[in-house]
Amino acid sequence: MKRLQRAGTVTRTLTLRAPADGTVMEKMAVEGMHFTAGDPLYRIADLSTVWVTADVFEQDIGLLRRGQDATIAVNAYPGTKFGGKVDFIYPTVSQETRTGKVRIVVANADAQLKTGMYANVAVNTAVGDGPILAVPDSAVIDSGTRQAVLIERGEGTFEPREVTLGAHADGFYEIRKGLAGGERVVVSANFLIDAESNLRAALKAFVPPDSGGVPKQKPGE
Repeated sequence: MKRLQRAGTVTRTLTLRAPADGTVMEKMAVEGMHFTAGDPLYRIADLSTVWVTADVFEQDIGLLRRGQDATIAVNAYPGTKFGGKVDFIYPTVSQETRTGKVRIVVANADAQLKTGMYANVAVNTAVGDGPILAVPDSAVIDSGTRQAVLIERGEGTFEPREVTLGAHADGFYEIRKGLAGGERVVVSANFLIDAESNLRAALKAFVPPDSGGVPKQKPGE
């Protein structure tokens, strides 16, 4: 109306400006359509900064804090790492996957990151305030109900020791209970030692204690 009053002429076009700059993500407007106040014409997003929503296992959520640095890798750019920061930790956990969601803000000035991409995320977080006791993850024998490691006792003998595990990162498990610093643990082929000990225990169960090591046979057998 102001332009009409100022120019005094009628035009067939009208310029509507978006309230912010960005990239057109969706175009609902088509030539000849009618619209009223509140009808969406375009969906515009500023992609200079994007959000990465990461699924984090329930046992690791307690290690996350807002502002922590994160490293993001996507399949589209092998060998390229993107830096971000933890911005929000969602207050719910999925009952099906036992994971929680974390929002990470990532700079995207060159528009390499696209909406809908899948990414792998690593968050830099400290396990504790000081040094911790840790063993390689290959040293841990996990039965599903308990975790154990094999301790070297000398002269080719080993002792299984049940342990309580903590954080898992970079190929190591934090040991919260069950081991002391300086003890030597088996880090390779431990499943062979464990299998042999289980086999010996099983064979002993088949030998009656009064048979002298030879199973008794019934007449006619």
